[in-house]
Amino acid sequence: MPSAERPQPNRYEALYSQFRWLVPSDLNIAEVCCTRWASDKSRVAIHYEDDAGHCATLTYAQLHAQANRLANVLRDLGVGRGDRVAIILPQRPETAVAHIACYRLGAVAMPLSMLFGPDALEYRLQNSEASIAVVDQAGYQHLQQARTACPALKNVIALGGDADDTLDWDSALAKASEDFDPVRTRASDPAVLIYTSGTTGAPKGALIPHSAIIGNLPGFVASQNWFPQEADVFWSPADWAWTGGLWDALLPTLYFGKPILGYRGRFSADTAFYLLEKYRVTNTFLFPTALKMMMKAYPAPGEKFSLRLRAIMSAGEAVGDTVFNWCQSALGITPNEMFGQTEMNYIVGNSAQQWPAKPGSMGRPYPGHRIALIDDDGREVGTGEVGEVALNRTDMHGHPDPIFFIGYWKNPDATRNKYSGDWCRTGDLALMDEDGYLWYQGRADDMFKAAGYRIGPSEIENCLVNHPAVANAAVVPKPDAERGNVVKAYVVLTPGTERGRDAEQRLIAELQAHVRGKLAPYEYPKEIEFIDELPMTTTGKVQRRVLRLMEQERASRTAAQG
Repeated sequence: MPSAERPQPNRYEALYSQFRWLVPSDLNIAEVCCTRWASDKSRVAIHYEDDAGHCATLTYAQLHAQANRLANVLRDLGVGRGDRVAIILPQRPETAVAHIACYRLGAVAMPLSMLFGPDALEYRLQNSEASIAVVDQAGYQHLQQARTACPALKNVIALGGDADDTLDWDSALAKASEDFDPVRTRASDPAVLIYTSGTTGAPKGALIPHSAIIGNLPGFVASQNWFPQEADVFWSPADWAWTGGLWDALLPTLYFGKPILGYRGRFSADTAFYLLEKYRVTNTFLFPTALKMMMKAYPAPGEKFSLRLRAIMSAGEAVGDTVFNWCQSALGITPNEMFGQTEMNYIVGNSAQQWPAKPGSMGRPYPGHRIALIDDDGREVGTGEVGEVALNRTDMHGHPDPIFFIGYWKNPDATRNKYSGDWCRTGDLALMDEDGYLWYQGRADDMFKAAGYRIGPSEIENCLVNHPAVANAAVVPKPDAERGNVVKAYVVLTPGTERGRDAEQRLIAELQAHVRGKLAPYEYPKEIEFIDELPMTTTGKVQRRVLRLMEQERASRTAAQG
C-alpha cells in the first residue's frame, strides 16, 4: 500500500512574501501555450481517446500548423480582433486547435458545454453576438435549433458533418495555408468569454484577458506539486468548456509544453483508473465527487492498478476527511484542495509539499494573491469569523494582480457590484483560523439558520459520506414553522445497499445517529430523503439550490393545503 509523501518544511511565508509578478505588456496565449514549443517536432501536446477506443496524438507542431490553418479560415470568414467564436466541442484535439486559432487572430474564444440544450445555447450566442460557431455532431442538433434565433451567427464550422449550411472542418483546413501572421495582443486584451450562472438572473459572460494565463500559474504549479517535472502527463475529466477544464488543466499544461490527455466519454471510476494507468498520468484535477466514486469502487487501487500519480488537485466542494485520508493511504498523495471562480481563478489552495495541508481546509492564498474575508459593508472580519472571500486588485507589494477578469459582457452594473472598493467579492463564505488557513462555509446562499444556529452544509455532507452506505449527499434547509428551518439531507446510496421501507427507515435512524455522534447536536439531519442522483452542474458541483427550491415549493403546497 502506498504511503503519503514525506511532509516538507513549511515554506509558505518565504514563497508568499518573495513572489513578484512578471507580466509582459504584450502577451498572447497562443504564443506561450503553443508557438514557442512548435519547433520541437516530437513534443506531444495532446493524447486523445474516446469511449469507442479511438486514439490519436497531436504534437505541438501539428497543433500550431492546424491552428494557423483554422485562423486563416476564420479570417476569410471575417473574424477579426475582439470577435467572438463559439467553441461547442468536448475534450478532443480540435478543441485546442480552435482555441489557439482564436488567440492568434486576436479573437475571443467562447467555449460552450456540449451539455447545453438549445435554449442555453441560444441565450449565450445571442448575448455574445458570436459570428462563428465550431461544433461536432454531438452538439450539432441543439445548435441548429438555436441558430434561427441568432442572426449574428453567420457561419458554422462542423466536424464530421455534411449539412449544406455548414463548412466542413477537414475540407476547409485542407485548403488553408499553414502560414499565418498573428495579431499582436496586449496582456490586457480579451481572450476568453465564459458564461457563469449566478444565484439570480441570466448567466453572465465573464470576459477574461490574456494575462489570466500568468495569473493562474502560481496556483497551478503549487497545487500540482511544482509542475512541470520531466515526465509529467496531465489529465482531468473537467470539461474544457469550463473554467476548471480550460484554466486549471488544458491551458496551463500547454503553457509548460507538456502533454495533456483528452478523453471523450462518460466518467466512471473504472475509466478513470484505466486512463491513469494507460497514459502514465502524473498530475490530475479531480472533483471530490469523482474521488468519492473512485474510493467507493476501489478502496485499495494499488492492488489492481500500476499508477504514476504524484499530485492531485481538487476543487468545487470540500474533499472531506474520508476522501482526504483515502488519497493519502491508498494513493500515497495528499490532495491539494483549491478555490477559485471564473472571474478570478486559482487564488486560494494548498501545496502539501511546500506547506502543511489541513484536511478540509481550502488552504491559504497562493503567492501573488491578497485575500481577505469581508462583511456586507466591505470591512475585514476577524480570525475565526465567517466572511465573504474577496481578492484585492493588487498583491501584497501593491502590484496589479493579473488574474482578474475584465468585466461582465455588456453588464457594467454587475461588474460594479462585484467589487467593494478594491476587493472583488466571490460570493463564497469562509473563516480564517489563527494559522491563516481558510475553511469553506458554503456559498452565501447555501448557508442557513435552523433553530437559531447557523448551518453550513459541507461538514454534515462529509460526515454522511463517511458512512459506508452513502455514495454522496447534499444538505439543504427544509422550511419549518417552529424552527424556521430544519436540516434535511438528500442521500445517494452506494450500490448494493439494502432498500425497501423497513430497511430505509433503519438506515435513516442509523445515519442520524452517525451524524449526531460526530457533529454538534443541532447539525444532524432531522429528515433524510434517498435519491438516485444529486442535481449537478456540468463541472461536477452539487446544485443545492435546486434541492432548496424543491423544499420551498413543497412547503408552499403543504401550507396551501392546510
